[in-house]
Amino acid sequence: MKKALLSVLLLALVSAAPLTAQGAPKKAPAPPAKQKFEIATFAGGCFWCMQPPFDYAKGVVSTVVGYTGGKEKHPTYSQVSNRQTGHRESVQVTYDPAQISYDQLLDIFWRSFDPTQADGQFADIGPQYRAAIFYHNAEQKRQAEASKERLAKSGKFKKPIVTEILPASTFWPAEEYHQKYYLKNPGEYNRYKIGSGRTGFLKSIWGDEIKH
Repeated sequence: MKKALLSVLLLALVSAAPLTAQGAPKKAPAPPAKQKFEIATFAGGCFWCMQPPFDYAKGVVSTVVGYTGGKEKHPTYSQVSNRQTGHRESVQVTYDPAQISYDQLLDIFWRSFDPTQADGQFADIGPQYRAAIFYHNAEQKRQAEASKERLAKSGKFKKPIVTEILPASTFWPAEEYHQKYYLKNPGEYNRYKIGSGRTGFLKSIWGDEIKH
């Protein structure tokens, strides 16, 4: 009786296991590979104006405006604005390299500010508004330098390209009211972007390529 019961149990177990063509149990499917996102950091003057171009790009997962390049920990907008920290207004971009490349992000970057202005950006003058590419690894540095050289040879600008290429350091997110400012206060944002001279300049250089 015990032997008969044991045989029934073994038969049930074998029947429950999925078989391959050779009769061996199938392996469980491997879990899907975890997505690997990467980070890029750029400074191009007022960070309100640097966030929208990246937000609209397919493959960008998220953007955060903030401060980087200085030594002060947990800097505030007031401190940065008063040139007390050495930080620059910046945007940090988290992106999916399977959908958008770092080179494509660089193209968006160059079309968002004036790379020939060394003392700030448009109406915003001061070190906190100076443009820069903050690279996170050697490959980003290489691509940034090559991209800058291509732009210099393109003939788009009569003046030299003075945007700096610097190693990334700690990035401090700005206060919440600065995040997605173009969505929270669209009227004021558009008045500022036009009044500062950014909109007119970008249209004069890039024409219909500028959408945001």
